[in-house]
Amino acid sequence: MTKVGQRRFAALVGLILSTSLTVMSCAQTNVPTAPDTMPEATTTELTVSVAASVQDVMQAVQAAYQVEAPTISITYNFGSSGSLAQQIIQGAPTDIFLSASQKWMDDVEAKGLIEEDSRHNLLLNALVLIVPLETTKLTDLSDLTPDKVNRVSIGEPESVPAGRYSKEALASLGLFDALQPKMVFGKDVRQVLSYVETGNVDAGLVYATDANVSERVQRVATIPAESHSPIVYPIALIADRENSEAAQDFVDFLSSDTATAIFEEYGFAMAE
Repeated sequence: MTKVGQRRFAALVGLILSTSLTVMSCAQTNVPTAPDTMPEATTTELTVSVAASVQDVMQAVQAAYQVEAPTISITYNFGSSGSLAQQIIQGAPTDIFLSASQKWMDDVEAKGLIEEDSRHNLLLNALVLIVPLETTKLTDLSDLTPDKVNRVSIGEPESVPAGRYSKEALASLGLFDALQPKMVFGKDVRQVLSYVETGNVDAGLVYATDANVSERVQRVATIPAESHSPIVYPIALIADRENSEAAQDFVDFLSSDTATAIFEEYGFAMAE
């Protein structure tokens, strides 16, 4: 091949390469890109302070609620109503407070921490006398005497609503002073239940709903309702929280037909 032919051939190869690169560039430019993945729905987190006596039913309610509101995540803080109230007063992050006592809700409200018009009564309960499952020496409230029991458990009356109701009832029945030396106080009503389940005490006073969830105790008597203050569970939104709309949605759900059926299944009555 002559030098002229070589130059023409090289020029032709160069032109072909240049054209190929241009075509490839255009092809790459025109290839559609994969669509961006749709962003996940934002999850709203709620912290709900709840009296220990409703922990089982509230977990069941939560499971039902998450089906309807999967983007709202609920974290429960269980404890005695008195302890929970003090935590809220001291600034613990809480969106909703469900108390087993009007007194402790009153204390939180007195500090200006309750959202206006959000407080209302949600549930009702009853007080019962329980003994370990195999016990036969205590079969009635009349058997709750110092000569028949060595240890009796109730909640701490100063901080546990069930303990305050128990003290009122025993005092009304003329039993508190005689039984006081034998008293074992629980930090919440579930600890009282545990003391009875394990046989660490001969008897205890708990809510009817607590007795319902245990297969290791027997209920021997229902405490007369007139012997103590009404057992009412008030609920309210905590003021100045960012998630007040989501919190209100959850509180509204607690009065729905779905939640009512769950509460009643666990032995609670609706207050309203």
